[in-house]
Amino acid sequence: MDGINLAILAGALLFFISIIATLISARLGAPMLLVFLLVGMIAGEDGIGGIQFSNPQTAFLIGSIALVIILFDGGMRTHPERFRVALAPASMLATFGVVLTCGVVGVAAAYLLNLSWVEGLLLGAILSSTDAAAVFSIFQSQRLKIKERVASTLEIESGSNDPMAIMLTLTLVSLLANDQSLDWFVLVSFMQQALVGGAMGYAAGRVFVYLCRKLPLSFAFFPLLAVASSVVIYALTNSFGGSGFLAVYLMGYIVGNAKLPQIIHILRMHDGLAWISQISMFLMLGLLVSPTNLLEHLGPALLLAAVLIFIARPLAVFICLIPFKFPAKDQLFISWVGLRGAVPIILALFPWLAGVPNEHLYFDVAFVVVIVSLLLQGWSLIPVARWLKLEVPAELEPDQAMPLDAIPAKEVMEVLAYKVTSNSPVLTLKWQQLAITLPVQYLGLIRDGEWLQAAEDPAIANGDTIMVLAPLKHVKKLSEVLASDADKSILDNSNFFGDFVLNGNISLRDLDAFYTIDFKDQDQNLSLADYITQKFHRRVVVGDQVRLDQLLLTVRQIDDKGQIQQVGIKPVSV
Repeated sequence: MDGINLAILAGALLFFISIIATLISARLGAPMLLVFLLVGMIAGEDGIGGIQFSNPQTAFLIGSIALVIILFDGGMRTHPERFRVALAPASMLATFGVVLTCGVVGVAAAYLLNLSWVEGLLLGAILSSTDAAAVFSIFQSQRLKIKERVASTLEIESGSNDPMAIMLTLTLVSLLANDQSLDWFVLVSFMQQALVGGAMGYAAGRVFVYLCRKLPLSFAFFPLLAVASSVVIYALTNSFGGSGFLAVYLMGYIVGNAKLPQIIHILRMHDGLAWISQISMFLMLGLLVSPTNLLEHLGPALLLAAVLIFIARPLAVFICLIPFKFPAKDQLFISWVGLRGAVPIILALFPWLAGVPNEHLYFDVAFVVVIVSLLLQGWSLIPVARWLKLEVPAELEPDQAMPLDAIPAKEVMEVLAYKVTSNSPVLTLKWQQLAITLPVQYLGLIRDGEWLQAAEDPAIANGDTIMVLAPLKHVKKLSEVLASDADKSILDNSNFFGDFVLNGNISLRDLDAFYTIDFKDQDQNLSLADYITQKFHRRVVVGDQVRLDQLLLTVRQIDDKGQIQQVGIKPVSV
């Protein structure tokens, strides 16, 4: 019993220390996942903790379940509008880009580590996927918002290239374990995993949505049902020779976009579960690695990391994005945001479990590459994004939002809370003075824990919390008035979009009445929206910019159909 209690205490302490350490990582701008990994290494057998853990089977079991939860959560949070903006380029990166990265890294690995071609390609497959959680945790911790098309491409690619890398790894491990050569078996095995995984994931998603609409369960049980269902479909798909990870991701996407009343509860629970999974994986992998063993292959591993970061990833990005005409700075950023996270280290356990030759080499090299990627790329993401001028003003949001989705209504309603600070633009005003014409209901203020009801119409003071009931579609406009940093947002928008905002249907001829424009051969009857749209052979997104003589036109608002509603005007020097 003492041993069990000691193990529980050690595990709980590691979690506690990891979570507290995230505060330090946020201040330093370091990737949180790197912190978890380092905590595990410090607690391991070569660290001050001295914890001995060398069981790859247990690590693989925990890692696989953790990946199932992470991929299911990632699928639920992938929205259709992201697909409309960047499905094609992201799909190219998640498929052909992974294969190309695998090939380049595999050739380099075979040369640097004196491996066979198949062994080199296996190491390339292990290192070929990027980590969405690592990328977006950095963006969120620094409150950075980048151009929608770039962000969408990265999000979809990072969320969907894991199954591709896993299928390549399993196929190549099978070749080595069975002492086979590269032939048609590779393509057949790969296609089987993709087709079976896709079909099972789609079917599972539809079945789960049906059950959510028919089962009279308490809302508290649906998140648990989602966890159980995702693990079940993962195991079933693997049993039928498909990719369980691909199935889980597709199932999550279908569930997340089915507009279920239970989805908010599922998302809230899975947000915590995804973080627990990330922490568990990295702590466990940190414990599993022996830093002294890393020294054996440190030199070639560092060179391989350089090949991956500076050659393989940029080459894959530039080739895959040729048909989509991304600006050079967008391609440069996408190629730099190729962080490696937990997935390559988990994949490195596959050859270890299969007993193929050099099984420890894959794990040690993958571990070094992940550390280098998190240190070099992770720490520089924010400066690089700002250097390339990809940052766009973040949308204003309430401090808290409490959806009332359990109440049947034609549209989702939310109770919104806005914290009032000394910089709030509504300070000292009363609600009636704000002249808000939106169909929302003012609920009053929370002041020193007391509810001041709307009928009292108190003046808004520093430290108050404004409570409003509003339809989901009006949250953005309401936040532009009530958010504590609304004034700063106005300044940021002015710096990015320009001081003047015009409707997209204004013609170029009308614009010429305010500015002296050299149109050359341009049709002056075109609207601003049509002029901008003609410059892009794709769907236009907020933040897209085009030049019109000495004016910079920036897309500021787009409707649900993709039509440009507002355009920012900013004079620029020649």
